[in-house]
Amino acid sequence: MNVTEPLTLLGGISPERFMKQYWHKKPLLVRQAMPQMKPVLGRAELFELAAQDEVQSRLVIQDGDSWRLKHGPFQRRALPPLKRPGWTLLVQGVDLHQELAHALVQAFRFVPDCRLDDLMISYATDGGGVGPHFDSYDVFLLQVQGRRRWRIGRQKDLSLQAGVPLKILADFAPEQEFLLEAGDMLYLPPRYAHDGLAVGECMTCSIGFRAPQQGELAREMLQRLADDAPDLLGDSLYRDPHQPATLSPAEIPTAVQNFAREAILRVLQDPLALARTLGELLTEPKSEVWFERPGLADTTQPGALRLDRRTKMMFDDKHVFINGEAFRAGGKDATLIRLLADQRRLNAAQVGALSVAAQALLRQWIEAGWVHGN
Repeated sequence: MNVTEPLTLLGGISPERFMKQYWHKKPLLVRQAMPQMKPVLGRAELFELAAQDEVQSRLVIQDGDSWRLKHGPFQRRALPPLKRPGWTLLVQGVDLHQELAHALVQAFRFVPDCRLDDLMISYATDGGGVGPHFDSYDVFLLQVQGRRRWRIGRQKDLSLQAGVPLKILADFAPEQEFLLEAGDMLYLPPRYAHDGLAVGECMTCSIGFRAPQQGELAREMLQRLADDAPDLLGDSLYRDPHQPATLSPAEIPTAVQNFAREAILRVLQDPLALARTLGELLTEPKSEVWFERPGLADTTQPGALRLDRRTKMMFDDKHVFINGEAFRAGGKDATLIRLLADQRRLNAAQVGALSVAAQALLRQWIEAGWVHGN
């Protein structure tokens, strides 16, 4: 993708300009961001997806001022009648389960992959919605079928209604209103309040980019570093040949405190350990994600390769990361493997240019179902 070229998706502005002027800053309404838009899957297919155990789904029903929230999976008979107004089915991670949805997400790869959460599809009958709320992440709201009316505003009062199973704002103060048709898109930065109501039957794709929470990120990384600490520090034992006799045996010696502090600092000051841990964490598949291993006849390395749609692959200047695993990379192999991460595919000539060791590694990824022949 050339980030300096204007995109219809962004209303004729370039990704470079969008990231500078709008990303994380202010909303952007794009009429016909995707002209002649068609749903990535039909209503019946969405309902079938919501019935699967490994798919996260929610059902929101509004009756006047009363709200009900249920968690899936949902068999078709568990969903309200289509003629009943005011209900919404939300299906998460559709891009992990459906190829057209995965392809749709690729249009937004001017944002780093590590920020992408997933593509959620919201199906609603007339008047359906989830109430006025705000999100802690950037989101592109793409209308794919029917119409939805959005009201948005820079909400200062973020207090929520009490006794409601949803995080609904207590005093929503909209500043703008838009009616989106199929193909229209609305971008909203974090904490920008919004309320979307279906006008007739409609379907909306939400492409969400979640921002890591610093405390959560630190906790996850420290847990992983703790697991690696024995390998990083070796088997050095505390030694105190000069420890004098003490009159206060319950007091922790300063030397022991320093020994422990040095151990922590040595782990945290290892730049490769920190980088490796972060990459492994950012590419760790979600708990509900699983890969299909190919048959024995399909594990021979083909000419061209592509990543499975569920595969997370990233890199830094020293490593390549794939589905929670880290590999050191350098030279021509690193260039080509990073190209695989960026383009999510390699042609036959590029695969053939890899070293014997790199091709053996690719065969392992093929056997794991992470990579496929194109």
